[in-house]
Amino acid sequence: MALFNFRREPQVTQALAADVEAFLHGYSIEVMPRTAEKVDDFKALLPAGTRVYIAHIEGTPIEDMVATAKRLNADGFPVMPHFPARIIADRATLNDWIARYQGEANVKQALLLGGGVNTPAGDFDSSMQLIETGAFDGFDRLHVAGHPEGNKDIDKDGGDKVVMDALRWKQAFSERSDAKMAIATQFCFDAAPVIAWVDRLAAAGISIPVHIGIAGPAKLQTLIKFAIACGVGPSLRVLQKRAMDVTKLLLPYEPTDVVSALAAHKAANPNFGIESVHFFPLGGIKTNAAWATEHGGATCAAAANA
Repeated sequence: MALFNFRREPQVTQALAADVEAFLHGYSIEVMPRTAEKVDDFKALLPAGTRVYIAHIEGTPIEDMVATAKRLNADGFPVMPHFPARIIADRATLNDWIARYQGEANVKQALLLGGGVNTPAGDFDSSMQLIETGAFDGFDRLHVAGHPEGNKDIDKDGGDKVVMDALRWKQAFSERSDAKMAIATQFCFDAAPVIAWVDRLAAAGISIPVHIGIAGPAKLQTLIKFAIACGVGPSLRVLQKRAMDVTKLLLPYEPTDVVSALAAHKAANPNFGIESVHFFPLGGIKTNAAWATEHGGATCAAAANA
């Protein structure tokens, strides 16, 4: 007799299926040069026009970043490379990166963020400083980082005054900029703190659309490792609780519950500030793309470029 009756993950109910499909429409996904190398054909995995972010980890040569952007652009995917302020030495380096991306990969979109290092490599410490250079004038779209559960690297007291002040600054910039803007967030595992945070942004007059970060399917141990490293807050308890359930411990995590809850909330509140889903494929790009397809995720070139 089997000691345990292992259960499959709960599936999206029929009532939620349409909401989830609509919520996933136009999703984006993140890659790194080393993970992109493992994919033979992105066109076989991702819907046409999917926005692909390219994460720039400290130490990654700009040549590798540009080569990845060039490949994806040639395949017809709008490319959004990261520009982490704290790993950019100076204005000359920033200008060089932009010139390479634009000249070789037709890049017109960028994610501007502080970056995950404690000591700046040079002149820049924040995404606001990058914006103030004017180097991104003429870009079609600029995204900035968001942290639904706070960021102790920025607000060291555990609050959120600094990040909220920064978002107010970016809101003011968005109102005088021709670029379309969005807040691309850290991944979370629980819908409740996300909903509360998005509502708080609206109450504070911050209307920049939110592209909510979602961790794709992965082994539980992998997700816990990344969540701790990335400073994920209270929603980490979702994973810890799961780890204590022997019926789920050996099953891969899927973001069905959090996506379903956010999709249902968006359907019930059409003006809710989440505009799109941004996937972190921590368990692999192929696995994440397959999950998105299975749950109705689709996009088109017009949506991705909008």
